[in-house]
Amino acid sequence: MTTFETLRRDLERAPLAGWRRLARWLRRRMPTGLYARSLLIIILPMVLLQAVVAFVFMERHWQLVTQRLSQAVTRDIAAIIDLIDTYPEDPAYAQIIRIARERLDLIVSIEPGTELPPPRRKPFFNILDEILSDEIVRQIRRPFWIDTVGDSGVVEVRILLDKKVLRVYARRNQAYASNTHIFLLWMVGSALVLIGISILFLRGQIRPILTLTQAAESFGKGQKMPEGFAPRGANEVRRAGLAFILMRERIERQMEQRTAMLTGVSHDLRTILTRFKLQLALAGDNPDLQGLHKDVEDMQSMLEGYLSFARGDAEEDVGELRLSDLFERLAMEAELHDRTFSSEIDGDDEVLARPNAFSRLVGNLVSNAFRYAKTVRVEARRNAKWLTITVDDDGPGIPERSREDVFKPFFRLDEARNLDASGTGLGLAIARDIARSHGGDVTLSDSPLGGLRATVRVPA
Repeated sequence: MTTFETLRRDLERAPLAGWRRLARWLRRRMPTGLYARSLLIIILPMVLLQAVVAFVFMERHWQLVTQRLSQAVTRDIAAIIDLIDTYPEDPAYAQIIRIARERLDLIVSIEPGTELPPPRRKPFFNILDEILSDEIVRQIRRPFWIDTVGDSGVVEVRILLDKKVLRVYARRNQAYASNTHIFLLWMVGSALVLIGISILFLRGQIRPILTLTQAAESFGKGQKMPEGFAPRGANEVRRAGLAFILMRERIERQMEQRTAMLTGVSHDLRTILTRFKLQLALAGDNPDLQGLHKDVEDMQSMLEGYLSFARGDAEEDVGELRLSDLFERLAMEAELHDRTFSSEIDGDDEVLARPNAFSRLVGNLVSNAFRYAKTVRVEARRNAKWLTITVDDDGPGIPERSREDVFKPFFRLDEARNLDASGTGLGLAIARDIARSHGGDVTLSDSPLGGLRATVRVPA
């Protein structure tokens, strides 16, 4: 490809890249909430319509009226100049001044002189200045000086005649459509009233959606629904609320059925295990039965782990948990295992969670660290939205390719960080299940201590 063709291709792509950058810039600055976006959908077309109407009004009506008024005033001034040229004697000036005042509503004076003042600074909004100047040039065709700024209610015009200056004062509304601002005020006022009504209407429409969102978030965190929750609002919102209630009832019914089934299974299996233990106790201390004793203990441990994972502590109510108390219990456990343990809390000490389940979540992660590492560090950081707990250790860690697999039930690593013989492969699975029941998650990464970092992130 030649250099010219490359340059042409880059030039063709440049506008497209610019539009993409503009679209990304707008996307980053657009509000994300439904309420704000709905207001924009209503307000932006209204503002654009008002801007178009104002522009057309200013360009056509206001300018046209001002031009016709300025034409009339300039025509009157031209008639006065014709009278002065026709009757140049001083005695006639008094009659000309009287006619201008009584018939034309203009204050006129004829002063000797051959110079006009220097031009004044034009105002920012100079529609009257431009139109009146154009009319004087077109009709009178003599040197002139105008002042449309000095006195807001009066327009002054000076025309240079032969060795004299005609000085004319006219009311501003004679040459300018000064009452058109009433239209703009009505337009802006009506827009503000409509925006206010839209805000009140949208708040009433958005409130049921926010209530449904809060109910869904509470259910996701394992909390009770807000009191008095019922489907309200538009038909679509009511249908969504009713579908959520039915879904919640089905899930709770399934959880109750599962809990009842697990309770029955647990009772039956524990009864059988108790019989095994009783028969082994009656058999005495027979060395040949040591393996059977170990199998029964492992079976009981596995049964407890399975039931805990399936139950998930979902029936526990939400309450307050002090992180300092939890970390103190973990420090005592570290002493029993002869491990180095440190903890830090940044933020509020009390968190709102299911205390037993959340304690088990953190306890499983720390116990897993105690099993493979000598040094364990726990940090809790809380802000307005999230509670983040990190568990760092200096153990062998977990390969990156297996960090998601270890959360699967009954998964066992074949490498250094594997479960011991009494493990069930459910510790991390239970931890993630509890975290997600609180609306958060558990992730694994490399630790600054050289081992594994487990990060718990749940809504505060």
